[in-house]
Amino acid sequence: MTTVYAAPATIAEQIEELEAIANLGGVEPFAPAPTVLAVDNVSKRYPNGVQALKGVSFSVAQGEFVVVIGPSGSGKSTLLRSLNKLVEVSDGRIEIDGECISATSGRALQRLRRKVAMVFQHYNLVGRLSVLQNVLHGRLGYMNWLSGALGRYSEADKVAAIDLLHELDLGEFVYNRAGELSGGQKQRVGIARAVMQQPKVMLCDEPIASLDPSSAKVIMDMIRTMSEGRDITCVVNLHQIDVALKYATRIIGLHAGELVFDGPPSQLDAETIELIYNTPIEELMISEALGE
Repeated sequence: MTTVYAAPATIAEQIEELEAIANLGGVEPFAPAPTVLAVDNVSKRYPNGVQALKGVSFSVAQGEFVVVIGPSGSGKSTLLRSLNKLVEVSDGRIEIDGECISATSGRALQRLRRKVAMVFQHYNLVGRLSVLQNVLHGRLGYMNWLSGALGRYSEADKVAAIDLLHELDLGEFVYNRAGELSGGQKQRVGIARAVMQQPKVMLCDEPIASLDPSSAKVIMDMIRTMSEGRDITCVVNLHQIDVALKYATRIIGLHAGELVFDGPPSQLDAETIELIYNTPIEELMISEALGE
């Protein structure tokens, strides 16, 4: 006798069946990615009276590639630097992997900062040191003061750093001084140093602002490859809207310290961009990126 399969009649029954199939393999159905970064009503007022951030709130899940856009003075850099407490917020709360970094100090802050790496616009490398030594600086947060000062890195860390440099096409420059490299190569060293931290979150502050278009594409490709391959959450500040549209899984728009857009690139339309930049779309030279 042949058994005939009867398809579930309702959507609820279909979902129930899919969940049952998933559970047979021990898989949690439709499990959302965990939140690794939470910003809750954050404000920042500088001593000179400038209000850089005004009640900004959002959360970021593991593996997201978030790009923050906005005009100069919109609060992008202040926001990014507050996420690892390089800037102290005036009000609000910031959590990294469930821990409040805005209320942390001392050794607890050092431990929490291991989870938050940073790639800087101007690289922040030590030019007189080798490329390898600069990359190994990503391990300093895991070492005591004396070992770090004396450069006593483990052999495992040295091997991992060299492997990473090869992955970033810098294998032939391992022992060169960092100051001898081009801008694009220096930024790759900065990416390698950040990845060596084994972070949960990687913050990139205008990582392509000082680069030519060809080098900029290489850097953005490498940031995305590193984050996707290692499941690192990325938050990137950019001025280039076309680049944001190409690489982001999500875009946050700031204007005068306020969050005015938070959504996927597909929802970033001309009207929203005009709101973010307070400028007619025709003057922003981005109509092609929007498909207009």
